[in-house]
Amino acid sequence: MRIVIATIFPEMVSAVREYGVIGQAVKNRVLQIEVLNFRDFTKDKHRVVDDYPYGGGPGMVMKPEPFFGIHDYCTERYGKPFTILTSPQGIKFDNRMAKELSQKENILIFCGRYEGVDERVMKIVDTEISIGDYVLSGGELAAMVICDAVSRFVPNVVEEDSVKRDSFYNELLDYPHYTRPAEFAGIKVPQVLLSGDHEKIELYRVAESLKRTALRRPDLFLKRDFSEQEKKALIWLIRELTSNAQ
Repeated sequence: MRIVIATIFPEMVSAVREYGVIGQAVKNRVLQIEVLNFRDFTKDKHRVVDDYPYGGGPGMVMKPEPFFGIHDYCTERYGKPFTILTSPQGIKFDNRMAKELSQKENILIFCGRYEGVDERVMKIVDTEISIGDYVLSGGELAAMVICDAVSRFVPNVVEEDSVKRDSFYNELLDYPHYTRPAEFAGIKVPQVLLSGDHEKIELYRVAESLKRTALRRPDLFLKRDFSEQEKKALIWLIRELTSNAQ
């Protein structure tokens, strides 16, 4: 998979391909992340990427030429990319969208800036994506979030079992995690995790995932169609709570 990020701040965005599992995947050529500078696709000697808005108003608007230039560049070299514009007006990004995007072979992410982007750029944009109902100074942080989340679903970037246990993978929040020591600050690791009984451990984890989702994201819990294992986990949880209450 190839992800190209277009920005006026390439140094800022380049960090996404240099650290952690994403950095390792890039190093091993499992994933390709390329960062392009809008200014390299301008035609004037001053490399101007913005101008005053027609009709007046505050701020500056990003010029269309660099966007089209980068889109042509990617199309000629890699084939037509699935093109994203980061924008507070876009569809709200979530785990399901990240998984869908991971099926694309080539993705181009435009990082918006200033007051906005010339509307003619929408001709080459497949979708606008927002990472939340707030406004950032630019699209770079949003592009990095999208890139990181999408990359986790690319085969061999992260262990498949690890991805499947992430929050939201199955529309549930993750269960609590523990490591050594078995007791710290007077707080003990739940005994079931020390039991060696893998069936009970899995029931515990599913039950805790359901409980955490019900408490923190009841919207997800209420619309869930429970699997057989989840029903067993809920029965186990109820029994545990009843036993502890006696």
